Amino acid sequence: MNRSAAPAGDVERLRTILEGQRAAYRRDPMPTAAHRRAQLGRLATAIKAAAPAIAHAISADFGNRAPQETLLAEVFTSLEAIRYTARHLARWAKPERRPVSLWHRPGYARLHRQPLGVVGIVVPWNYPLYLAAGPLVSALAAGNRVMIKLSEAAPRFGEEFAQLIADTFAADEVAAVTGGVEIAEAFVRLPFDHLLFTGSTRVGREVMRGAADNLTPVTLELGGKSPAIVCHDFPIELAARRVLYGKCANAGQTCVAPDYALVPADRVGAFLVAAARAVQGFFPSLRASAYTSIASDRHYARLAGYLEDAARLGARLHPLHPEPSDPAARKLAPTALTDVDLGMRVMQEEIFGPLLPIVPYERLADAIGFVNARPRPLALYAFSDDRSSVDRILHGTMSGGVTVNDTMLHVAQDALPFGGVGPSGMGVYHGREGFDAFSKLRGVYYQRRLNGLALLQPPYGTRFGRLIGLMLR
Repeated sequence: MNRSAAPAGDVERLRTILEGQRAAYRRDPMPTAAHRRAQLGRLATAIKAAAPAIAHAISADFGNRAPQETLLAEVFTSLEAIRYTARHLARWAKPERRPVSLWHRPGYARLHRQPLGVVGIVVPWNYPLYLAAGPLVSALAAGNRVMIKLSEAAPRFGEEFAQLIADTFAADEVAAVTGGVEIAEAFVRLPFDHLLFTGSTRVGREVMRGAADNLTPVTLELGGKSPAIVCHDFPIELAARRVLYGKCANAGQTCVAPDYALVPADRVGAFLVAAARAVQGFFPSLRASAYTSIASDRHYARLAGYLEDAARLGARLHPLHPEPSDPAARKLAPTALTDVDLGMRVMQEEIFGPLLPIVPYERLADAIGFVNARPRPLALYAFSDDRSSVDRILHGTMSGGVTVNDTMLHVAQDALPFGGVGPSGMGVYHGREGFDAFSKLRGVYYQRRLNGLALLQPPYGTRFGRLIGLMLR
């Protein structure tokens, strides 16, 4: 984000939408479960109807992305989140019994989950449908009103989705806005009751600063360098295929894509051979529609710069496909890198593209130590059929989430929370945890008419002394 100010009229329009949603919230602060399910049903119907147009718009924004990839990674996952949430939200919304101690009986306690009010959602460009619909589903299930800022880097999708929202919801239920960086900056400075941002760590810091003036609670879904640890016992062919699928899906433009692979030193050569075989099996031709373009000239130049920098500093580049990169179509050939060192940009910055540094290791402890010497990642991938090795990795590292023996699939589990840790993010959503993230967890204690509290009230005398003695034992 930069510091340029949005036009006063645009800021006023955002505030008008926010105030309209606040007023609607005050009129109906606790929508019924049936009403919330109906909202989710409307959203599902709209997404299904618009799926072909959405896939076409996203492909146009990227330059090329196969509609099959959008249907699987965005439409299907969004509809699954809706189905799962609609099935469970009535139970999630019920007051929850909580225990009370002996000294507070016969009173009793309940945990009530109430809508926060108006939730703001800032959407990135790389999975613009899923990363708009996912948090929207959680926020609506929790009973909130929602404002969505769509990415200026995906303008065709933004227009399509903004129209979908306008056709599906009243503006005081859900509103989607488009616009450039200055609109985004004004958006995050609005006094929301909660703000969720998905994007880079750098911009996440700016979002947090913008929200701080209003003490707006934030959920930040960021990124980082997510490692894949391939253990000695795991079949190298299968490991390479699964790592490279995660690296090449959406041409690596995924926040949870494996950023680098830690491979046993004596198996690096076999991993490279298997990686090339996997890539060529996925994409017989890079010019075919199944292989996604890099989303912009700026990002293509950034990735090409990583390769140039690494080669200059002594890395070996291993193209994983016989076809060369096509700068005009922004199709960057998947490439593995060996002999990398920590001074290279490709080892310092989140890659967000189809480049895979391979770091050799001798002992599993060395691989774990390498991960722990770096900022905590959004995801971690462990490949081993040995439970003790998997447990060593899980207990010895920290990351936002983990998939064992594959990549990225933990994100699609609606019953699991999703979120980063430290520089890869804060807070979680998806499923029950998403419902809670956009709810006020309000503790309520119910006192009985007849209770023993009077025995502990002033004036303090002998009876109080005996009771407090018992309580403090």
